[in-house]
Amino acid sequence: MGSNHKKIGLITTTSLVVGNMIGAGIFLLPATLAKYGSISLLGWLFTATGALILAKIFSNFSKIIINKSGGPYTYSKAGFGDFIGFLVAWGYWISTWVSNAGLAIAIIGGLSFFFPLLNSNPIVSVFVGLSFVWLFTWINAKGIKESGRIQVITTILKLVPLIFIIIIGAFFFDFNNFPSFNLTSESHFATIPVVAALTLYAFLGIESATIPAENIENPEKTVPKATMLGTIISTLVYILGTIVLFGILPTDELQNSAAPFAAAAEIIGGTYAGYFVAAGAVIAAIGALNGWTLMVGQLPMAAAKDKMFPRIFKKENKNGVPYLGLIIGSVLTSIILLIGMSDGLIDQFEFIVNLTVLACLVPYLFVSASYIIVLIEKKLHLNKFFKTFVLGGLGFSYSLWAIYGSGSDVVFYGFLLLLLGIPFYAIMQWNKREK
Repeated sequence: MGSNHKKIGLITTTSLVVGNMIGAGIFLLPATLAKYGSISLLGWLFTATGALILAKIFSNFSKIIINKSGGPYTYSKAGFGDFIGFLVAWGYWISTWVSNAGLAIAIIGGLSFFFPLLNSNPIVSVFVGLSFVWLFTWINAKGIKESGRIQVITTILKLVPLIFIIIIGAFFFDFNNFPSFNLTSESHFATIPVVAALTLYAFLGIESATIPAENIENPEKTVPKATMLGTIISTLVYILGTIVLFGILPTDELQNSAAPFAAAAEIIGGTYAGYFVAAGAVIAAIGALNGWTLMVGQLPMAAAKDKMFPRIFKKENKNGVPYLGLIIGSVLTSIILLIGMSDGLIDQFEFIVNLTVLACLVPYLFVSASYIIVLIEKKLHLNKFFKTFVLGGLGFSYSLWAIYGSGSDVVFYGFLLLLLGIPFYAIMQWNKREK
């Protein structure tokens, strides 16, 4: 695992961040935001600012804790100890394999644009979804280099149609199409948090470069660069893409569009341009599934090395990959996918996916606080202490606000999900004492 030929560089690591952040959701999100008006652009800016602050915290942390995988788990543990580190790893691990089922369903939904049979035949749909889950399990088991190549290719392929819309679409921009500032009956002050919460999901994944740090060349330099670069690229694509769509499609049409980018592409270049962008949405979900499958194995492996997860999760194959952790995660994804595709359970499945967002936000909260604790322990000068406290404080405040904005039901059941890990933690601690 330590040999350089198995490690990835800056381009691949940046692709991991961009690929995990830009999933299929961005291809649908502008239609949702259009219902609120152009005030949603302020939501993007607010969320992007919070995301860039968190990205900077992860970036700085990767220079302090060098060449150690685990990202959110490792950084939380450094400041708060084993118990909080475990809870972060537990929640984050669950969020990855549940979210992968959501990505598989997004792939099926995108492919149904080209193959309508997937809409009418649940057996074929489930088979296609499971095929993608296990295809990427197999690819990731071959090594991080192989997974990284797929990530670079899919990231380029998903960015091309989005950049096409942004650049060429600017020539089709019409201010008469631009939605009014606030289309809701609520005040501006009440609407901004709502649209900011909607855009929040697009930024999950900023931590992706920190999780497989041991598999990255010169991690103390590559990880922070990839984290910031990936977040900035994704932010620009999100905001510019939304602005251009607001100017191309009339508000009524945009609000009711199931594929707004594809609709804009048809205006720009006809039917084939629409197909081109629709294919980009499928590739976006495919690339994200590949990247998050990598996380399914890497994060529990880091916890297992610290004896916080069962040792089965750190067992590696000849390619230096925690293959049993990958298989366990994909089996669980397959189960969730089968449940989610059952008639009458889609709503429940969507709620479960929403819970996993909280499992990502809680690590952001603890990493921000841990950043302050770890650097204070290093006895910083007053100037550096002030910068550390401001950056960590802003990251903590933003994460807390985002958790609050998730809604009371999601917060309640999300924390219940984390509490279910406590018996598991107790068993692991008892095993350590027995040995």
